[in-house]
Amino acid sequence: MERHGKAAVTLLVAGGLTFVCSESWTQPKKEPKNTAPYDAVMDAQTPKDVPVKRPEQKKTSHDQPENFSATKAEPSSTEFTKQPEEGKISGFDFYRDPLNAKKPMTTTFEEVYKADLAEKQKVADQQRRYLESHYNLTPNLSPDVTMTRGKPIAVGPTARLPQGTTWEQLAVTSPEAMRQNNLFPYPPLPHPKQVAGGQVFPQMQIDMFPRLQRFDVDFDIPDAFLPEFPPAIFLQNRPELGDVSQGEVVSINNYYRLFKDLLTPVQLDGLRMLLTPFPQEEFNPTDDRKSPQPSLGVACLDCHVNGHTTGQFHLSPDIRPQERRFRLDTTSLRGLFNQQIHGSKRSLRSVEDFTEFEQRTAYFNGDEIHAAKKGMNIISRVQVAHMAQMQNMFGVPPAPKLDTSGRLDPKKATPAELAGQKVFFEKGKCGNCHIPPFYMDQQMHDLKMERFTREPGDGPIKTFTLRGIKESPPYMHDGRCLTLEDTVEFFNLVLELKLTKEEKANLVAFMRVL
Repeated sequence: MERHGKAAVTLLVAGGLTFVCSESWTQPKKEPKNTAPYDAVMDAQTPKDVPVKRPEQKKTSHDQPENFSATKAEPSSTEFTKQPEEGKISGFDFYRDPLNAKKPMTTTFEEVYKADLAEKQKVADQQRRYLESHYNLTPNLSPDVTMTRGKPIAVGPTARLPQGTTWEQLAVTSPEAMRQNNLFPYPPLPHPKQVAGGQVFPQMQIDMFPRLQRFDVDFDIPDAFLPEFPPAIFLQNRPELGDVSQGEVVSINNYYRLFKDLLTPVQLDGLRMLLTPFPQEEFNPTDDRKSPQPSLGVACLDCHVNGHTTGQFHLSPDIRPQERRFRLDTTSLRGLFNQQIHGSKRSLRSVEDFTEFEQRTAYFNGDEIHAAKKGMNIISRVQVAHMAQMQNMFGVPPAPKLDTSGRLDPKKATPAELAGQKVFFEKGKCGNCHIPPFYMDQQMHDLKMERFTREPGDGPIKTFTLRGIKESPPYMHDGRCLTLEDTVEFFNLVLELKLTKEEKANLVAFMRVL
């Protein structure tokens, strides 16, 4: 192509013939500031403006919403006027009314949007006050320990203790006394907006994918206490390659380029499905959505970014009533191939079942009726199997200090790490549930937290793997422990271990190299 002034000349050569095409060309306009980043998927689904050339393209008065008769339906019988309330339907029209509509049959999306937007800062301020009353949110970053791609981990316990109380004093306080005097430093972490609930994404992910922004609530935990973004990707079928992410977030737009030479056709198709957006409770085209614009939905790997996580949270889909549901963090898919039960409470026995039910129910807060309204997708079991195969390809980070049994190699480990391993398997009782080499036991356990807090306990929760644990903060199913040190303090109290300060530090050192 040759350019002269404001014209572009294109030479096309095909079959020995040369075609000359010209078109006007001007300097590209600069994008205005604050323009949302280009989203190829959304752009592909958005009709483009085209010149009006045909009669049927022209708008008429009939095309105006205020003149469209379907919005002003007449009663199907005049007898309705003789019935109670003159036949006016005052109940909730599930398909028409937005979720949380305060005035059924009259509340519009615009009303819900304006009300939620006006309340958003109040919601954020309330959650911030709660977090600051329970945690020191100023991160203390490690000078030498990082995640795979270089993000330093936050260190030290962050929980705020009651004035005049020490960790040593708490460790000898009975569970009953902690509960009675409200002393336990790690109560359940609440969702910022329990009534609406739903999936909430961290700001660092929203900055790259604005379609994940909600208008009613923002993420609450500071980025310093979250996994790195984008996360590294490890493939268990190609362990010698290490991180294969190339520093990118895998999406429907780049997955083929990144993985066409690393995955089989079946796995590649599974990855495509995992990256395909489907309607979800808060992100969909209906008036029930919590995104400012209609949305295609979310993909599996919007939450499990790069087969990992960035700490997104929602509410457990398998508990009712709404006020009893608890906050649930997105867990990593790393090492899924070695796991036999899936879901924090559902204990699903195959990756295929988990994949299918996650999209059909968990996407919609465990309510298939909502799924029918907003866009249920019944995925072929063949494609479900492809998705499961791909999930089974996500590996765990390398752990060069571990031997083939999953224990420390004494020739590579430091004295502190070796001492921590001893605490882990003996006094700390960690190894009772977190069994090598993947540091899990394929079981569910009840910590009986109602002994320590005034909230009801959560019942049995799946044991999650500790392989690569330093890259998956925050910890516990609801993220209530922001650092590994917080997690050690939590279990020191719950299991009544009475660990010394040195034993705690060594235990953290050991977990960092898993």
